[in-house]
Amino acid sequence: MSLYSLFISIPFILSALVLLSSARTFTVVNSCPFTIWPAIFTDLSAGTAVPDFPTGWEAPPSNSVSFTVPDNWKAGRIWGRRDCDFTITSGPTCLDGWCNGGLLCDPHTGTGVPPVSVAEWTLQGDGNQDFYDVSLVDGFNLPMEITFTAGINCPTAGCPVDLIPNCPDPLKGPFDSNGIAVGCKSACDANLDGNPTDSANCCTGSHNTPATCPASGVQYYSYFKGNCPDAYAYAYDESSGTALLICNAGIGADYTLTFCPPSGTSSNAASGSAAVGSGTTIATGASTGAAASSVTPASGSSASGSVTSVAGTSSTVSSAQGVSVSDPARPNGAVTQERKVMILLAVLSFVVAVTLVVDL
Repeated sequence: MSLYSLFISIPFILSALVLLSSARTFTVVNSCPFTIWPAIFTDLSAGTAVPDFPTGWEAPPSNSVSFTVPDNWKAGRIWGRRDCDFTITSGPTCLDGWCNGGLLCDPHTGTGVPPVSVAEWTLQGDGNQDFYDVSLVDGFNLPMEITFTAGINCPTAGCPVDLIPNCPDPLKGPFDSNGIAVGCKSACDANLDGNPTDSANCCTGSHNTPATCPASGVQYYSYFKGNCPDAYAYAYDESSGTALLICNAGIGADYTLTFCPPSGTSSNAASGSAAVGSGTTIATGASTGAAASSVTPASGSSASGSVTSVAGTSSTVSSAQGVSVSDPARPNGAVTQERKVMILLAVLSFVVAVTLVVDL
C-alpha cells in the first residue's frame, strides 16, 4: 500500500471507527420451553435511529441472537409473541403480542397488542443516561429480564415470574383453544371501570397526572408490583423507585433480554439499587405467581386491545447507576465506548506503521 493510498483510505477508516464506537450489542435469548416470535419497535417520532436487525423473527427454545443498536436509540421496545400464524393476512396473527405487519412488525404502527410484557429503552437520554424498564402497563404475556455483562454495575429490570397461573379472574385472557389462559391483562385493558377515556386504571381523562392517578387507585396494582417489583406496574410507577431504571450512558453498556429467565433472581428493590423516581423501595415479599419454568405453550384463539404507553426519557434522575464502587470512572471489566475507540485507534496506528515500513 502506498502512502497516497493510505491517506485516501484514512477517512473511510475513521468513519468505520465512529460507527463501530457508537453502537451497542443487544442479545435476545429465548429460555422458554416453546417457540416465541420476538419483535422490535421504535417510536420514530422520538428518534430515527433503529436497530440493525429485522423487526420480528422466530426464536425456538434456547435460541439466542445478537445485533447492534445505535447509541442514541430512543423509545425502543422489544417484546415476545406467542402462538403465531403468519399465513393470516388480516387481524391477529398471534395469540398475544401480535402487531401490524405479520412476522416483520410495521415500523410505523407495529407495536405489540396487549396483553404483552414489554422491555423498553431510551439510550443517551437526559443527563447522558440510558433509561430502561420492563413494562407491565400493557399487561403480561411472558416473563422477561434485562441484564448486563459481567462488570456492568447497573440494576436488573424485569418480571421473571409467570403471572398467568394466578392472574385474577377479571384479568385472565386471552385463552387458547383448550381454554388455557396465555395472558394477564392490565386493569386498563380489561376495562374494569368501564370508561377507558376517563379511567383511574388507564390514567386518562381527569386521571392523567401522577397526582390524580396514584397507584392506590389502580385495580390489581399490588398483584403486578408485588410479584414483579422491578417492573412498571402502571403508567406513573416511577414513584415506586423501581420502575424506570438508569445506567450511565458513558459506559456504553450492552444489554441482554431473556424471555423466561431462571426463577429466583434477586430484586433490586430488596438490594436497594437506585432507580428513577422517589427512591422508595418495595419489599419483594413472597411471590404468588408460578415460577417462570411453568410457562407452557398454547395454541388457538386471538388477542385484541391497544397499546397504552411507551416509556421514554425522564427529566428526574435520582442517581447515576452503572459506576463501580471500586472505580469511580467505570465498572471493573467493562468495555466502555472510550476503550473501544482506543483499541480501534491502536489498530489504525499499527496499519499506518506497517505501511510506512513497507514503503521504506
